[in-house]
Amino acid sequence: MRILLQFPEGLKQKALEYAKKIEAEGNEVVISASPTFGACDLAIDEAKHVKADKLVHFGHAEFHHVDFNVEYIPYEMTVDLSILKESLPQLSKFETIGLMTTVQHMHQLDAIAQFYRSNGKAVVIGKPFGFAKQKGQILGCDIGSASGIDKQVDAFVYFGGGLFHPLGALLQTTKPFLVVEPFTGKIEFIDHYRNEYKRRSTGKVLASLKAKKIGILVSTKNGQYNMNLASILKKQVESQGMSAGILVANTFDFDALNNMLEFDAFVNTACPRLAIDDTDRIRKPLLSANELAEVLRIRKEQSAITNLKSKTESS
Repeated sequence: MRILLQFPEGLKQKALEYAKKIEAEGNEVVISASPTFGACDLAIDEAKHVKADKLVHFGHAEFHHVDFNVEYIPYEMTVDLSILKESLPQLSKFETIGLMTTVQHMHQLDAIAQFYRSNGKAVVIGKPFGFAKQKGQILGCDIGSASGIDKQVDAFVYFGGGLFHPLGALLQTTKPFLVVEPFTGKIEFIDHYRNEYKRRSTGKVLASLKAKKIGILVSTKNGQYNMNLASILKKQVESQGMSAGILVANTFDFDALNNMLEFDAFVNTACPRLAIDDTDRIRKPLLSANELAEVLRIRKEQSAITNLKSKTESS
């Protein structure tokens, strides 16, 4: 069997090690060297080009069904939970906490919940829906297990590495949000990011009100492709007298987008995190679909006011 192996950036250092193990089982192995941003970004085209019988994707759980033989191997990371003790003082005034983590620590979630319960906390773990498959699991683009319990808890606790995943959950919830980072030992509330990202969003909307030409980004990645949404947005933009073009790429190069000088703003239909995390990498406003809707709403109101004034003055 010919197998294509695919690793996220943090696991690419183990690629040859795994390849040799699988070769020893009598398989022919090819390794994908392309970047991957998750199970929404499977190397299906590469697998077909090299005539692989199967794609083995490491580090993530299944995102959605694809018409290819894919084996998912989530990468479990067992870490010392003693850091949880250091989070208790910061949670002293909260009775009920919502708990979440990523697929790498799902096997430790029950132990984390039990720790907090044994220290007098009521723990709520959200049910999975959307692309997440397990209770309490969040993805960069799917934070339903957090937003779904926002009204039930006094505060949230995210256990895991980095800010990428908890930022997505933070922006869709309203309660105090504590990050417990077992790798660096850092424990901090990240609530201040809510206001920061709200200001950024407002700034992008205001900067786009006078836009005349809009570029709508469509990714060809298997879990991000949304041409239907792009077509709808294009019609909405053009209905207000602006021009719109659909821009297609597998991975968007922001330097290339910056060279597309005729566009006044861009709208993202690919990974929803692009319009949150990558706005500083592009000179023109990069809007989410919701932010575009706000732009169009304000423009419509402004147009109505202008028309009303014109009628009043002419009468």
